[in-house]
Amino acid sequence: MTNRQRRREARCERPDRGPSGLSLLPWLLMGLGALSHLIEGKAANPWLGALGLLAFNTLYIAIVFRAFDPPRREAPLTRVLLVALGALTFALAIGYGSGWLLLFPLLGLAVGAVVRGRKRLRLIVFPLVAAVGVVTYWRDGWDSLGVVYGTFISVMVTAAVLALDETVRELRGTREELARTAVEKERLRFSRDLHDLLGHTLSVIVVKSEVVRRLAPRDLDAALAQVADIESVGRQALTEIREAVTGYREGSLATELDRARDALSSAGIEPVVRRSGPLLEPQTEALLSWVVRESATNAIRHSGAAHCEITLSGTADRVRLTVTDDGRGTAGTTTPGSGLRGLRERVAAAGGTLDSGPAPRGGFRVTAELPVEAPGPDEGEPTT
Repeated sequence: MTNRQRRREARCERPDRGPSGLSLLPWLLMGLGALSHLIEGKAANPWLGALGLLAFNTLYIAIVFRAFDPPRREAPLTRVLLVALGALTFALAIGYGSGWLLLFPLLGLAVGAVVRGRKRLRLIVFPLVAAVGVVTYWRDGWDSLGVVYGTFISVMVTAAVLALDETVRELRGTREELARTAVEKERLRFSRDLHDLLGHTLSVIVVKSEVVRRLAPRDLDAALAQVADIESVGRQALTEIREAVTGYREGSLATELDRARDALSSAGIEPVVRRSGPLLEPQTEALLSWVVRESATNAIRHSGAAHCEITLSGTADRVRLTVTDDGRGTAGTTTPGSGLRGLRERVAAAGGTLDSGPAPRGGFRVTAELPVEAPGPDEGEPTT
């Protein structure tokens, strides 16, 4: 990994803190008019005005820093500080007028940073602007109309911008959570597919290898034929694993039934495959193929059965797949349910059901039912 890639990943992992109280501090420069009024000696009681200006700046800084921390913003202390800032602003504006009226837009910034939501803003902003209009007109006439407008704009724009920023960060967090969920789903899909693919393929290879070991001393040609089958199974498994990794694997049910018949026969289990019912959607066929693969693999590995029957039937609305063997049932399963649990979830997600357990006459049965999304003519010919 290059240094540029490391820096890019570090930027992606760095949390987005958004704006802070520092973004509202430069607006304190609007109070320079009041400060110059004091320095030039035009203010009566300059010490009282200086203390008031110092208290205003202190309250403003405390409020804007609390406004960007949601728990502290909603705390009662923040509202108390905001009320104190409002009372102090009106007192200074009434007492000194002139450049001190520019403290009102600063009060508007503080109000907009703390108060969020249309209802709360309506309850505060219009009475505030009306009171500012009365004071500014009394102290400075119509010339101070811009202060009233500036106060209104500072409240509304600050509240809107900060609310929009919060919404954007929430959406960004939701997008990241959806991305993580998609990754987890893909990992789950891959683990299920890999389990089903390798479990079935390795079981077939083991069974055929045992057949080769038995046939080699007395029938070399038959043993070589089984070796060729092992090679074909291995090559097919490689292809299926590549397709599973890319996510484009669609199982063919007819092909899977043929493979199950061949694998069961190689394991010394007599297969009986019957198929009837409507044509199926590719997604339904793929899901039923997984059920056939997993059930046949379990029968080969755990059942010790002599016969295994696979029956596919359906109506115009539902399709039913049943895999039944006459083996040891659940007593022969060393790790029951690991693959079937995953298949049960996948079938349920497709609107179907999957049940497994002892068959009524002994052995083990797996039954899957799925909705038929694209009804068609009956295929109708059972194959054995």
